[in-house]
Amino acid sequence: MNKKIVVASDSFKGSLSSLQVGEAAAKSISSVLPEYHVEVVPVADGGEGTVEAIVSALKGKYVRVTVTGPLGNPVESVYGMCGSIAVIEMSAASGLTLVPPDKRNPWVMTSYGTGELIRDAVINGCRKFIIGIGGSATNDGGIGMLQALGFRFFDAKGNTIGRGGSEAGRVAAIDTSCVLPELEKCSFRVACDVTNPLTGNNGASYIFGPQKGADPEMIEKLDKGLESFSRVVADTCGEDFSIYPGAGGAGGLGFAFLAFLGAKLESGIEMVLDTVSFDSKLERATLVITGEGRLDYQTCMGKTPYGVLQHAKRQGIPVIAIGGAVVPEAMESLMEAGFSSVFPIVSGPISINEALKPEIATFNVERTVAQILRTLFIRI
Repeated sequence: MNKKIVVASDSFKGSLSSLQVGEAAAKSISSVLPEYHVEVVPVADGGEGTVEAIVSALKGKYVRVTVTGPLGNPVESVYGMCGSIAVIEMSAASGLTLVPPDKRNPWVMTSYGTGELIRDAVINGCRKFIIGIGGSATNDGGIGMLQALGFRFFDAKGNTIGRGGSEAGRVAAIDTSCVLPELEKCSFRVACDVTNPLTGNNGASYIFGPQKGADPEMIEKLDKGLESFSRVVADTCGEDFSIYPGAGGAGGLGFAFLAFLGAKLESGIEMVLDTVSFDSKLERATLVITGEGRLDYQTCMGKTPYGVLQHAKRQGIPVIAIGGAVVPEAMESLMEAGFSSVFPIVSGPISINEALKPEIATFNVERTVAQILRTLFIRI
């Protein structure tokens, strides 16, 4: 078969995974255009669904482990393992969704569980890490993650500090003698689509603190704590990583990856597309179908469909986008970005709860893709 269509959609959040969207679309393509080869490429932008997308694309496996949640309680978590590559979503261990709204308090919440996921992967032989840091509950500058990896932090009196955002300002000295030795052989690629520095009015505490439960007084204290911590780190490392774009991502987790683990902060979708060798999947394709749960103004700000579009455009391949919802006001900007056409999959009035049911969403994807292709290949 020389004719080929690539389906590379993000998940439809709360409804279908990236792979499920792809399989539904592929079913319709094979039905309407049986002479075409269909290649389904699970993709994501570094947020929710990244582990599943990469594990599916690279035919890896899932590793389940109990780790320390943001509030210190045990939580069941999972990461992906594809040979020597570990794929981790920090939200699976330290995410905001793990904390009930009435208990969200970045003053006490820790990123320790994220470090435990990394440690487990290292022990299991992983040396390359792909990590998404979206959806965090914490504002501890990554100290919790580092503690789980063997870094030790002391206050001015030589006492070991505790966990949580409140502890950052107490750090006066750092000890690396107990750090997991295998970390020296590890490389970290971190999906971080924010450009915020660690501190200041545009930093982690002021920009992201409110959604994590911080009031104005706490925000100021958290920011001062991270500023103090960054000075100690600069004195220790000989470089000020706090001003780097993305250092403020995930409550300062980006800063910890930069300063202590030599990480590279990257666009989430670009990192995923590179990992799954997306450009090679596009070879000989005549059409690409992409999508996400909601197509709006943010779609063209580094989201999955936009990243897929950019790669397809370089090879001159048209791209059609489908979404659980398409914001009418964003249609013009989506078309200007270069999508050949954009379609919502919902055909009539329906409640959100009903639309999110996997069987309904699957049917809607199948129906929409079939109708698109029947229209596309009309001979007149």
